[in-house]
Amino acid sequence: MIELTLAELARLVGGRLHRATGDERVTGTVEFDSRAVTPGGLFVALPGERVDGHAFATTAVAAGAAGVLAAREVDAPAVLVDPLPADAPVPDAALDAGGAAVLVALQTLARHAVDSLPDLDVVGLTGSSGKTSTKDLIAGLLEHDGPTVAPPGSFNNELGHPWTVLRADASTRHLVLELSARGRGHIAALCRVAPPRVGAVLNVGSAHLGEFGSREAIAQAKGELVEALPAAADGGVAVLGADDPVVAAMRSRTAARVVHAGRAPEADVRAVDEVIDDEGRPRFRLVTPAGEAEVALGLRGAHQVDNALVAAAIALETTGLDVGTVAEVLGAAVPRSRWRMEVGERPDGVRVLNDAYNANPESMRAALATLAAMGGRHTAVLGAMAELGADADAAHAELGRLAASSGLHRLVVVGEAAREVHEAARAAGLDSDLVPDAASAVEAVHPEPGDVVLVKASRSAGLETVARALLEAGAQR
Repeated sequence: MIELTLAELARLVGGRLHRATGDERVTGTVEFDSRAVTPGGLFVALPGERVDGHAFATTAVAAGAAGVLAAREVDAPAVLVDPLPADAPVPDAALDAGGAAVLVALQTLARHAVDSLPDLDVVGLTGSSGKTSTKDLIAGLLEHDGPTVAPPGSFNNELGHPWTVLRADASTRHLVLELSARGRGHIAALCRVAPPRVGAVLNVGSAHLGEFGSREAIAQAKGELVEALPAAADGGVAVLGADDPVVAAMRSRTAARVVHAGRAPEADVRAVDEVIDDEGRPRFRLVTPAGEAEVALGLRGAHQVDNALVAAAIALETTGLDVGTVAEVLGAAVPRSRWRMEVGERPDGVRVLNDAYNANPESMRAALATLAAMGGRHTAVLGAMAELGADADAAHAELGRLAASSGLHRLVVVGEAAREVHEAARAAGLDSDLVPDAASAVEAVHPEPGDVVLVKASRSAGLETVARALLEAGAQR
């Protein structure tokens, strides 16, 4: 965080001081959770799903916050911002006019922080799937070049984005940002908060198809990232997934220098001689304009090769790391964000592959392919894929047929929203149970020593509880 007084903050965001002299100095982190406040920090009072942050203003100051950014009067030193006008663009439709004004002020503060750090190199990343895993790989590589800030988990929206930006300070060399979108203009708005010099688009798939309406609309939104990059003469670099024609075609939408990453022979950064071991871990030879090196990933899934190639391309463009070092760091990478291909092993040898953070047709295919590559008998516990719109039934039926052709021993499908998976799998001859909830799923899985159980669904299904319960059941035996 860039240090500033409450008076300076008020001028930046167009607010006014309340119960404050203006000399109070923000020296700590910016937080919207009062439990996370640090001495000298700034507490951002936002209305949440269950509680209003304004009610915790005094608690935050008692915990050491220098002040509060708020939309109405609180019993604490604060900077107050006026509600947005009725016709003003709202960064988050779930917020009222006051909450939206606080969020806009937070984003304004984040842009000030970026502008105050001229040596900060900003990397932006988007795609329909794989964003968080790739973001973690990029951050792991860039950390070898200098202090790096990246969001925890999937902090990639209108709130998590500026919150992450405000983690950067004068010592930060690299800022890695994951950008999500629920509609046109969202990524462009995030890029205005923290303009990236380097941007990467992984893929364009079916995630959020129900919100966008078509894959073409998704591509239009994802491409806003490369449109926001500076020209090649000013150091702009766009890293595009070479194996997705829709992504590769985005080269026409940017003035930045384009680097293609993928398995395609024409890719600038590519993988050759790829194999998958019986633990689902890929090995390949990394081929780049700067040289070649063997990579043995500890991460599971062939899709991690795509993620690693984009990460390698960004590292080679933004650091002085050589290809050998890039390969070594990629090989040592472990999952940093929870519930993404996490492997837990019970004392009886049962392994649980927890990929329950989110799901779409592309990531489901990748997860089943990873499971198929691993030794032992295989069971999959699958839930619904959200936000697929009118294609939901067809996509779930296709998933059921895919599961039936993946060599599974049995399938457990959770929830009525995923019934089409169960019906299609049974029609294709796979032993499948349809259960109503996560607790029932745990009861329906009867793994034997050496089995592997995949757990995957969209976040709304909450299937991480299944993975946890299966591991705990093994520990109690």
